[in-house]
Amino acid sequence: MSAGPPDGESGTESVRESGEASAGAVETAAFVLGLRARGVRDAAVLGAMERVPREAFAPLAFRDLARRDLALPLPCGQTMTAPSVIATMLAALTPQGARVLEIGTGSGYATALLLRLGAAEVVSLERYATLARNARSRLDALGFDAAMVALADGYAPPDEAGGFDRILVNGTLRDLPEGLLARLNPGGRLVGALTTPAGPRLVAIAQEADGPWRQVRETPLRIGPLTPGLAAAL
Repeated sequence: MSAGPPDGESGTESVRESGEASAGAVETAAFVLGLRARGVRDAAVLGAMERVPREAFAPLAFRDLARRDLALPLPCGQTMTAPSVIATMLAALTPQGARVLEIGTGSGYATALLLRLGAAEVVSLERYATLARNARSRLDALGFDAAMVALADGYAPPDEAGGFDRILVNGTLRDLPEGLLARLNPGGRLVGALTTPAGPRLVAIAQEADGPWRQVRETPLRIGPLTPGLAAAL
């Protein structure tokens, strides 16, 4: 019979693990409170952001900053959008029970949040092969296997993708691509950022029976431009 560790060592390890769990819970609570202080009020969105660990999607060099309301660098010159911006867009999108098209997978963090919020299905398109591959790996590791991540031009989703109840655009648009609007099912909604003279602003588009209805809100969004086409490299 092999001997286990001395009681002192086992107790020390348990205390250390308990301390780390407590510190993590405090950090998560501070993260959520910080989002509330920035105007995020949607309880479902806050709950999802509490349960999905942003640090698991952040590059290793920036994981210590993952629970702060900061945009973080990603490979391929891209950016992991600040949590408050993602929260604002998700609250406007209301993805619960919907078939969702996501334009710009990035790290995969927003994809995981969509599923945690109860999206029935998520099809996420990314123009950079490196980002698509890394995001797929992170989502699989955390059990978010209901998302399909594909390498594709977000401005022109593949025909076989079909129609969607919701479309989330992770980037600023100069105008509204007809190829995206055509993918909205009746009663569907598209949420993204639109370039205005005052800077990027939240835009929500509903697909009504008599055509698209657009609402540009005064909410500023700190989010980079959406680039059309597939990346030639990376």
